[in-house]
Amino acid sequence: MAEKALVQRIAKNALEIKLDLLDLCHQTLIHIGGDLSVSDMMAAIWTYAMRYDVKNPRWEGRDRFVLSKGHAAAVTSFSQAKIGCYDKQDIYKEYATDFGRFGMHSCNLANPYVDVSTGSLGHGLPVATGIAAALKAKGSKSRVYCVVGDGECGEGSIWEAALFAHQYKLANLAVFVDRNMMSFDGFTEEYMAMNPFPDKWRAFGWNVVEIDGHDMEQIIDAIDGLPAVDSDKPTVIIGHTVKGHGVSFMENNSAWHAGCVSEEDWIKAKDELTAAYERKWGAN
Repeated sequence: MAEKALVQRIAKNALEIKLDLLDLCHQTLIHIGGDLSVSDMMAAIWTYAMRYDVKNPRWEGRDRFVLSKGHAAAVTSFSQAKIGCYDKQDIYKEYATDFGRFGMHSCNLANPYVDVSTGSLGHGLPVATGIAAALKAKGSKSRVYCVVGDGECGEGSIWEAALFAHQYKLANLAVFVDRNMMSFDGFTEEYMAMNPFPDKWRAFGWNVVEIDGHDMEQIIDAIDGLPAVDSDKPTVIIGHTVKGHGVSFMENNSAWHAGCVSEEDWIKAKDELTAAYERKWGAN
């Protein structure tokens, strides 16, 4: 079980990332609903799990990250800023501009801290399995972290990749699924039912871990429990989350798949997130 001080530190990182997202959302349109649902897991991946050298983003010994849920680029950028990849003020200046490194989807042509350009849903996991297979063939100890949205799990390419990862025993692959039960079209179970979702991954031969995707202790314990990269099963961590988590008027509201917040809503949202953190951890 993770130490309380560690859990609180990463939870504080997650809060600050969420507040950064709201600041950006007050400035311009972003995919705020899905950013907030995955923020806790993303904070843990980047500020706890990843083995990474910010001064050398192409270091061969680094862990790799693939954002299959490509529209969650803003939360990825702020998570990377947390470990020093860039000054977060640059994100505000450059986001969705013609000259910028930051946009609604991650682009490795513009940003050296992006391993794979993503955006077309269902494509990130297949690329991640290829990277994991190559690293395994080299005898590398690096791990590949991939964040997948549950909406894209209706794509056949996701399940072809899942078969491939099992066949080639890619234990160096850790997939985090943002299981917020929603996509742009509404609730996933209404237009492409996936339950029993964990059983599908088990049937494909994966090690399956289910967590509350907003409980930082559970997230860290799941990371700490990942099998050795030279074992024989890939792992999927299914984070049960809420779209727009922590903001009352955004939660489970498909209208906030993407948007820009007004001055009043911006203040309200930040106050709600900060108050929730302080109720759990205190004001420090």
